[in-house]
Amino acid sequence: MTPPTDPDPDAPLRRQIRRAAFVMAATMIIWMGAQFMGSQLGWPVRLVFLFDLAAIAALVWALIVTYWVWKARKAG
Repeated sequence: MTPPTDPDPDAPLRRQIRRAAFVMAATMIIWMGAQFMGSQLGWPVRLVFLFDLAAIAALVWALIVTYWVWKARKAG
């Protein structure tokens, strides 16, 4: 028995782009919420800065994934 073939070869790339888009959107919503909560509740600057670093890391990851997908589509 042969394994099922994927009729759409771009499906994995679309999944990766969807995941990157979700990470970007969720990161911005969580980051804005953390900034708002930090200002309202008087969180220490160090804690709010930790949210900034986490947001930067998530956005860099999404940028790298987007670049990989762009290179894969360009190559093939």
